[in-house]
Amino acid sequence: MTILRRLAPKCVPIVALSLGAIAGPVACGNSSTENGGPGGDSSPALYRDATSTNLPVRALSGLSMDARPADFDGDGDLDVLIAHEHRPNILLLNDGSGVFSNASDRLPDANRDSEDIGVADFDRDGDLDVVIVSEDDQINELYFNDGSARFTDEGARLPTTGTSNAVQVFDINGDGAADILIGNNGQNVALINDGTGRFTERTTQRLPALNDATQDLELGDVDGDGDLDLLVGNEDRNRLLVNDGTGVFTDESAARIPVRSTSEITREADFGDVDGDGDLDILFANTSGFESAGHDQQDRLLINDGLGFFTDETAERLQGSDSRSFEGDLIDLDGDGDLDVITGNLGRGGTLEPYRVFVNDGTGRFTEGTDDVLPGGIVGAGFDVEQADYDRDGHLDLYLADRGNADRLLLRDPDQ
Repeated sequence: MTILRRLAPKCVPIVALSLGAIAGPVACGNSSTENGGPGGDSSPALYRDATSTNLPVRALSGLSMDARPADFDGDGDLDVLIAHEHRPNILLLNDGSGVFSNASDRLPDANRDSEDIGVADFDRDGDLDVVIVSEDDQINELYFNDGSARFTDEGARLPTTGTSNAVQVFDINGDGAADILIGNNGQNVALINDGTGRFTERTTQRLPALNDATQDLELGDVDGDGDLDLLVGNEDRNRLLVNDGTGVFTDESAARIPVRSTSEITREADFGDVDGDGDLDILFANTSGFESAGHDQQDRLLINDGLGFFTDETAERLQGSDSRSFEGDLIDLDGDGDLDVITGNLGRGGTLEPYRVFVNDGTGRFTEGTDDVLPGGIVGAGFDVEQADYDRDGHLDLYLADRGNADRLLLRDPDQ
């Protein structure tokens, strides 16, 4: 594994989106029993830890790199697929009340360096298929669903390999079929779907020639012209690629994104309207790497002028978000209608770090509110946070994917 990885939508509705559409302003532990494990519910908060009662913890104490909620078996609730590093991936099926069982035997048994997940109905047969990109072994995975969440290996349909850490799925060329963007260490790749789930590489026609170490891809309409632009989080300079309306992307980073004076390793990038003015702003979750030092790990907040040009307002709006963030999301954690920040963090030397929450005052200024939002004891190596209504009570919950410790399920407490 290199330093970083990833990408994907953060809050998933009960009916999974098939083409990666993005809502709002357009922006595309220890265990001893099967359902035993960390509790952590030691203080009143907006969420309660349901890990020990709702998850098969023993199956989830490995190396979770990414999680994706979607209704894979078509029963109307959200299941969860986990990209598992150098081990078979994990499929959790929901019983409808937010209690999950391990159904990983429905996936092909493969040990890959799985990093990031994309979900769409690639063959247009009415169910959700999966693409999972892999890093060190350079073998990306494509699995087709039979409609009951039983998957077959269709990896031969992917024409390229690479050292891949990030994936996004959306209809690049507007023909109604889900295409694939892959973020690599090197040239990123565009794969165009023929409508039946067979892909042709069209990188030179769609993407600029760039040699980056990409860790995240995010889609959003930054300039308000009705198409999805592409935000690229890198180990070096981050980029913003602007869509011309036909699915051809141009690198306009130099004009649109300010370069920080200190070096920046971005593990995760996210779009969201933090100041409530109707356009998409940017969060960069930054780290100093796994063991190396010398990089500025302050997360960064960029504010959009409405036309897709950004200013760095981190110092005025997001002071203190300076952990080694391997995950960072803009989501409404407290239910007040604005977007807050949650980060998953990685300590040095195997130490566990708390997830952190920064609460929005409604104008895009953030103060730390971890203790008020999360139950006590929520620590780990946080590599992904996925917000969705897992127990179908009308409140958005959190699934926390942890690299090296048990994943967690935090259910929103309706009484808080």
